Amino acid sequence: MILLLHSFSGTGSIFFNVKDFGAIGDGKNLDSKAINIAIEVADKSGGGTVYLPAGNYLSGSIRLKSNIALFIDQGATIIAAPVNAENDYDQEEESASTKYQDQGHSHWKNSLIWGINLTNVSIIGAGCINGKNLYKFWYNKSQQNANKSISLLGCRNVIIRDLSILHGGWFAILATGVDNLTIDNLKIDTNRDGIDIDCCRNVHISNCNINSPYDDGICLKSSYALGYVRDTENVTISDCIVSGFDEGTFLDGTYLRTKNPAYGNHPTGRIKFGTESTGGFKKITITNCIFDYCRGLALETVDGGNLEDVTISNIVMRDIVNDPIFLRLGRRMRSPLGMKPGTLRRVNLNNIIVYNADPYYCCTLAGIPGYPLEDIHLSNIQIYYKGGDAEKKVSKAIPENENQYPEPGMFGKSPAYGLFVRHAKGITISDVKFNLLQSDSRPGCYFEDVTEVNLNNSSISRTEDSNAIVLKNVSKFSLLQCESMLDQKMDSVNYMELK
Repeated sequence: MILLLHSFSGTGSIFFNVKDFGAIGDGKNLDSKAINIAIEVADKSGGGTVYLPAGNYLSGSIRLKSNIALFIDQGATIIAAPVNAENDYDQEEESASTKYQDQGHSHWKNSLIWGINLTNVSIIGAGCINGKNLYKFWYNKSQQNANKSISLLGCRNVIIRDLSILHGGWFAILATGVDNLTIDNLKIDTNRDGIDIDCCRNVHISNCNINSPYDDGICLKSSYALGYVRDTENVTISDCIVSGFDEGTFLDGTYLRTKNPAYGNHPTGRIKFGTESTGGFKKITITNCIFDYCRGLALETVDGGNLEDVTISNIVMRDIVNDPIFLRLGRRMRSPLGMKPGTLRRVNLNNIIVYNADPYYCCTLAGIPGYPLEDIHLSNIQIYYKGGDAEKKVSKAIPENENQYPEPGMFGKSPAYGLFVRHAKGITISDVKFNLLQSDSRPGCYFEDVTEVNLNNSSISRTEDSNAIVLKNVSKFSLLQCESMLDQKMDSVNYMELK
């Protein structure tokens, strides 16, 4: 392939070698001007492949065009140049909306590689993007310019494949309003979000390894960045690994776990929907994924969007630092006036194994008064919690926190070690095992303001003096064929503790 590319490089060809346009590739001289000239020539020729052979390409902003493949070959690295006026970085453009989402979701040109309103675009090859001079710290919001590795707005028919990204900036990849997007076989080791999919349709993410200790690995969003509401829909995520090891230690193979007090000693690195949720999420599947030393799965809609028709299966988690499963419907309402809380319904989670989950947290399914979660199915799940808590009951009232940013731990210490469900309707739990690695005095499951609970063929570890289940304002409760528990059905319960 390399011989072919060199044999037919240059103008008038379908391949455009950036070295033919003045790129040096020594990591010292700025090469983005030459890269952009190659892209412009390819564009005027009707498209083609802009080729970066082995070398280190110091770069400011790279401006993509339609019908262009940016091919970063094995041994080639695009290095983000220091951010200053001499290094050809583009400034933030005017945005359609900056009111209902943060700065990072509202601009695209302030990036290392960017494209707006393009068709048929690829960023491919086994090379690397090193964003070492991009936005560095999650807590320094003043660093706005040159803050993403790849950002795309309003594009169609996009492929990103085979790359490695080190220190990706605010987002390693931000795709907003992009349709027909394939992201495959990436290795991302970064300081904030790995992949953000915002208001996109027909998206396939597969075979990716994403390490992001201080933010999310793969995050689906549905913000108001386009200036109107647009759902994120028709998305598949498969065969991916997310983790929270120290930044850089995934790509170098050391996998360090240095605790960082600045971030609560809890790495992030998870798959999440939200928090931006002015629009909704629908028709989404996640399968064959691994969570390693990070936070658990989070599905959140708090700004008025509907989250519905989601299937998640074949998931393995180990060393999970907060809720293995977190579903939250809230009322933050960072959205235009007149919008109401959305819905979170028709979600199936099955074939999941979790080992060594943090004892402070548990799986949480929580709506708000008047807006329950609906039709949630959990099946064939095994969760092994660390346990170790000696307090039988949480002494403080559990806050609603309707308007807060949604995050595991937002309700304080969990009233159960295994599962906390509040404000929900139609909860089916089948073939689920809540296991303890050491004893814990809290109940296994706690249900409050829930209608239609079916708990079947499941088991709940507990001590001799602790409860398996606590029911508070629950109706239509059914317990069948659960280990060491009597079958029973109840139409209405104000408060009951089940051993």
